[in-house]
Amino acid sequence: MSATRDESTQTEGGSVGDTNEMTESAQQEGGEVMADEPAPLPVDRVFELLKNQRRREVLRYLETADDETVSLSDLAEHIAAIENDTTVQAISSSERKRVYVGLYQCHLPKMDDMNVVAFDQNRGTISLGLNADQLEEFLDIGDDEGRPWPRYYAGLAAGGTALYGLALIVPAVSVGVVVPVVLVAFACCAIANEYVDRQTDEQSTV
Repeated sequence: MSATRDESTQTEGGSVGDTNEMTESAQQEGGEVMADEPAPLPVDRVFELLKNQRRREVLRYLETADDETVSLSDLAEHIAAIENDTTVQAISSSERKRVYVGLYQCHLPKMDDMNVVAFDQNRGTISLGLNADQLEEFLDIGDDEGRPWPRYYAGLAAGGTALYGLALIVPAVSVGVVVPVVLVAFACCAIANEYVDRQTDEQSTV
């Protein structure tokens, strides 16, 4: 009778042990799954990363590339062509080198640290990282390409023409006042345009 009980206890104990092993295994597997999920990036770090136009171009290029992994050389040529408003075939060696060095030394390591890209410095290859998807909704925010400077100038021209016509019709409005006002407005717009362009160039090289 006691032997039967011992056998029953061992059998039950074995079942409990197997159950515990299965539970621990499941917990370990679950922990591995959770570890593979990327942690949300802080919004301030996202905007810090994307405020630079060159880093935005890196992500755009990787997202539209035919291959998952691209070479640093091809990426540098692509971005250099965009920054100099020309084609890849027409860029100079100095233009390509300037972008290449900036990407290699600054931008790509910073993006790799945030797991936005996977940058292999030895092989000179880049691919999208686990956190890249988190940047998609922010990618086009603050893009300088969307600033409508031609519209600003066209609006000033239209406003200046209207004021000049009004000055010719209404004696109370002096042409001598309208002309300087319009010229000053154009000058301010031109200065703002130049300032923004310089800021964009500086950010591209940081």
